[in-house]
Amino acid sequence: PDVQREDAESDWSADSWSDYGSRDKPGTTLGRTVPDGNVLFPDIFHTDHLLFYERFRAYQDYILADCKASEVKRFIAEYLEKVLEPSGWQAIWRTDVFEVLVGVVGVNFQALKAVVQLSEPFLCESQDSSFTLECMQELLELKEHQILLQELWVMYDESGEFDQTALAIEHIRFFYRCIWRTWDEEEEDEFDYFVRCVEPRLRLHYDILEHRVPSGLVADYQNLLSQCEELYEKFLSVRNSISSNDSDSEAENVSMVEGLKLYDKVEHLKQKLKLIENPLLRYVFGYQKYGSLQAKGLRPTGAKVIHVVPWTMTTSLHQMLTRDKLCPESCDDIELQFHRDPLAAVNACYEGDKVIICPGHYFVDGVFSIADSVELEGYGLPDDVVIEKQGKGDNFFDCTGANIKISNLKLVQHDAVEGILNVHHGKTTLENCVLQCETTGITVRTSAELLMRNSDLYGAKGAGVEIYPGSVCTLLHNGIHHCKEGVLVKNFLDEDYEAPMITMVNNMIHNNEGYGVVLVRPAMPSEIKDASAQETKVGWVDSVKTEENEFQDFLMVWLLCMTVGDILFPALGNTQPTQAGDETACAEGSRQEQPGCVTDELELYKRAETSEQTENNYEIANVLGATSAKKNQIHKKRLSELGFTEADDNLMSQEMFVSVEGNQFKWNGKGSFGVFFF
Repeated sequence: PDVQREDAESDWSADSWSDYGSRDKPGTTLGRTVPDGNVLFPDIFHTDHLLFYERFRAYQDYILADCKASEVKRFIAEYLEKVLEPSGWQAIWRTDVFEVLVGVVGVNFQALKAVVQLSEPFLCESQDSSFTLECMQELLELKEHQILLQELWVMYDESGEFDQTALAIEHIRFFYRCIWRTWDEEEEDEFDYFVRCVEPRLRLHYDILEHRVPSGLVADYQNLLSQCEELYEKFLSVRNSISSNDSDSEAENVSMVEGLKLYDKVEHLKQKLKLIENPLLRYVFGYQKYGSLQAKGLRPTGAKVIHVVPWTMTTSLHQMLTRDKLCPESCDDIELQFHRDPLAAVNACYEGDKVIICPGHYFVDGVFSIADSVELEGYGLPDDVVIEKQGKGDNFFDCTGANIKISNLKLVQHDAVEGILNVHHGKTTLENCVLQCETTGITVRTSAELLMRNSDLYGAKGAGVEIYPGSVCTLLHNGIHHCKEGVLVKNFLDEDYEAPMITMVNNMIHNNEGYGVVLVRPAMPSEIKDASAQETKVGWVDSVKTEENEFQDFLMVWLLCMTVGDILFPALGNTQPTQAGDETACAEGSRQEQPGCVTDELELYKRAETSEQTENNYEIANVLGATSAKKNQIHKKRLSELGFTEADDNLMSQEMFVSVEGNQFKWNGKGSFGVFFF
């Protein structure tokens, strides 16, 4: 009996976890909710709280399976025929202007509509009093008493008989509101619709709900979606007007040209939407978030202020601050302002102000939005002046000022969506800082400039440094480690972008999960054509690199073993056969007489390692330069197509300025450098 009871409890828990539980169990497993409004409508099923995996499994296993885009409606109709109660239930019919209680007497599965009649007593709520009983009856007659299923909210029933009906309608309602696009049906049927469209859009929806997507990117996605829908409607209108007219008139030719232009615009917007929907390519599509942030400029009085943020102020600290920071060589009177936290100090800054942050651990709930040329300096070592982010938010530091300097600080980020520091416009200098990241690290947007010197960055779940097209990024003597990728260079082959200017000198990039440096760019048609050959080539290069690394590891172990062997068993060396040459003499029994041999072997390994690092730097500079040259060729081709045989030298010289020297790449999971094609 105990075993049977445990099995029954196990079956019950499994079915209750599923939104497709057994109908044989008495009672509902769904919650209830009270409708908003002044009219006392009956309670309805609470179904809009479903988790990601519940919707994912419903669409994948029960509703859409492996259907094509053109088969979606048929698959949904077949699903509804299996789970929907055909009649005998009530629901609230909701539109933008009214809500009314109706009873369902039938279902038109092929049209995804319910056959309804008004319930008694008549319950209706609207924005005005014009929707009377007679008016609603007339409206239903015009609709032949058929309304869309997704406009119905099923009335709550404790018996559990209508659980499946409520859930099925919720899945259909969510699908047509959040997943389906009007142009999906015209997409090619070569791929599984669920894999190509449903899954990425569903993931994006829940990423937005759980605040894993920057608010600026969400706004961009919504705007792009609205634009695409509007242009697609115009395209359909033009196409229908052409198809209904068989004449070969000038007006029709004009309409065809207009239709082609609209089609190109729609396709361009659709590609941008797909980039955002794809979690791997989402951040390839950049957006300008703080372009409207206005700088304050100089104070009306023209004075500049030093803002002091003390954790605790003592007489000795005040004396040292006065000596080191508050009394420059001119010793003129300078206005001082004291603040309780760094964010308040930055918000009080005008052009040319300076913020000095005393040693302490500061917790900040907010975003540092710096639009003026100001300087933030920690008074002490970075580990002594810590600014830690509290609360959820898009990012930590947003820089749009013409000349911003941040030094001697440690920044710690938690519960973030964007990177720890974003340079949107102007120039930002980061010197002698420590950055403990959460998502991505530093982002250098288009037309922005970053100078990062003598700093340490780690912990990013994305790239440590993201370099956008048309930006200037200088990395000198930094450590970038324990990130997803070390440095990521965004695609700049698009005709609207300029090549970035990149300088990387004497950086230590190590222990990153992926590559030390990675370039993201689209695959060109010629590259797609020769994909198989390139894959073979890339695989061969990877294998060579692997074998080279294995050989170097073997060489190190061999040198250590030889050294230890000579120390412990010097006599064994005399038994080796004599060979000609100076190098062979070191391998014979005369090692004690030639102590420089071991040093020479270690020096050989060091030279091999130095040679590899030099090769890595050369490879990065070479590939980035070659990509810039490819962009140059694309510009030339487009100009020639437009009829320009001689191009402006400034336009044609938009090649990437690359200086990659003295960097060390160690223990990166996929290697020193890679290219990600999309």
